[in-house]
Amino acid sequence: MSSPPRTMNRRGFVAAGAGLLGLSALAAAGCGTGEKDDGPLRRVRYALIGDGRAEPGTVLRNKLSGVDLGGELGVPIEWPTGFPASLPVMEAIKAHSVDFSFATATAVIYAIGGGVPIVPLVAYPLPANEVDILVPQGSPIRSAADLKGRRVADQRGTTGTYSLIKYLDSAGLTISDVQYANLTAADAEAAFAQGKVDAWITWQPTAELARRKHGAATLPDVRTYDYAFFVASESFANNHPQQAATLVRNVRDAQRWIESDPQRAVDAFTRLGGFGNNALEAQVYQDLIRSRRLSYSGAGSFTTVGPDAIAGTQDLADNFHRLGVYPDRVDVTSWLQNSRFDAIKRVIDQELTK
Repeated sequence: MSSPPRTMNRRGFVAAGAGLLGLSALAAAGCGTGEKDDGPLRRVRYALIGDGRAEPGTVLRNKLSGVDLGGELGVPIEWPTGFPASLPVMEAIKAHSVDFSFATATAVIYAIGGGVPIVPLVAYPLPANEVDILVPQGSPIRSAADLKGRRVADQRGTTGTYSLIKYLDSAGLTISDVQYANLTAADAEAAFAQGKVDAWITWQPTAELARRKHGAATLPDVRTYDYAFFVASESFANNHPQQAATLVRNVRDAQRWIESDPQRAVDAFTRLGGFGNNALEAQVYQDLIRSRRLSYSGAGSFTTVGPDAIAGTQDLADNFHRLGVYPDRVDVTSWLQNSRFDAIKRVIDQELTK
């Protein structure tokens, strides 16, 4: 059985990366206020997470939409890669080696708690139907209540965990009411295929690929509650706000290019080697772009960070703190509402009217 694409692993940093760095370790590192850079902008380093398939960064890097991002910003663009998840990107920002990237709410919470010098530029809700709970065909599990006492696979501390908490709560249950199995996506798929777990919660495209490969069924009324962000280093955002805003607008436009013709986009990604010879994977991506169920699907209509994104991210942080995923409570609300972000928000709001 082949492993799922690396793009599916970007939210797994809590389980996979917690041993590398937790909130307290981040805080102890003393990130300071960011790189000192008061001179002209010399370059922009845009980190791509996973293998960067079917996402706006790939469009911009390869000029698929005809846009020369370097020309738009007036400086060369570098594309650091090799980041399996958002947490290592936060560390790279702390080390002054990345200027801009996508980040899940979970990564933003870690950065807030650990003092990583980021500026949240824009946010958007992940698609409400991005997460699925898979069960075998013919399973007696038909609802949240039926999960009680069952073996449920999940990658702890991810978007799936948050959705599972909410789904169980709809039936008056908690994670302690199920036999919880903390497994990476690859291990969870193997366990599911072998019948070692009764249900598996995961996000797209992992869920849809697995559903088609294994002929699985999905439970009704499972929802995604998480938010996604694009963030910049303090140095880039504060010293070069117009270039940061221009970059954000180009990301939005690249996502709109993807969604304007999913067949064209997937064909272009395939020519770049994005899917190898896996026709099923290419078809799943095309279907998910059309149905707007991928993590980047909301990037075509993101906005500067508003009350809904703040409240949703705070709720996620509070739930994970209660589960012990985060050792300390993180005050997301006060941090995201800080007036120091007002100036860059005004510049971005103006840019996004274009």
